[in-house]
This record gives sequence, C-alpha cells and structure tokens, in this order.
Amino acid sequence: MAATTWEYGWQWRAACRGQDAALFFTPGNLESKEERLVRERRAKAICAVCPVRVECLEYAVRIREPHGIWGGLNELERRILIRERERGGLRSVG
Repeated sequence: MAATTWEYGWQWRAACRGQDAALFFTPGNLESKEERLVRERRAKAICAVCPVRVECLEYAVRIREPHGIWGGLNELERRILIRERERGGLRSVG
C-alpha cells in the first residue's frame, strides 16, 4: 500500500494506510504457521473496521491479486471466493 497516487480513491481511506505493509504480506523470510496466523489475525482485525473493506476486496478479486491480505481475506480465501463466484455461488462480501 506504499503508493503516492492511485487510480482508486478508496485506497486513501483504507484503515491499513500508514500501517506496516509487512503485517499484510508474507515476509521474505520463512515464518512458522503460528507466526503467519498471528500476523494474519492482526491484519484482518484492521480490515474488520476498515470503511473500504468491500472495495478493497473487490479490487483484489478483480485483479486476482496473488499476495497478501486484502479486504480481510488472504490469498487462499480469495481463491475460494473467486471459485465460488465462477461456479455461480455469488458469495456476498458485505
């Protein structure tokens, strides 16, 4: 989220703006499963109170973002959401 200009105005209102990006993305070094779960839980807690969570998630789904926590979902959760939508089970994110 370290950009100075964005095509989408919602990003300026994101709760993660100004937070350490390492919280939302897998670090370059190995992390244990427990470390990942703690990191993801902290990131998702920020997403849970974000005023633009839905816009963020829809953006990540639309561009098929392969990394990080976006809109409160990790990579695997977004892939499942995309698969459900493609099968016709349009799951609500709001």
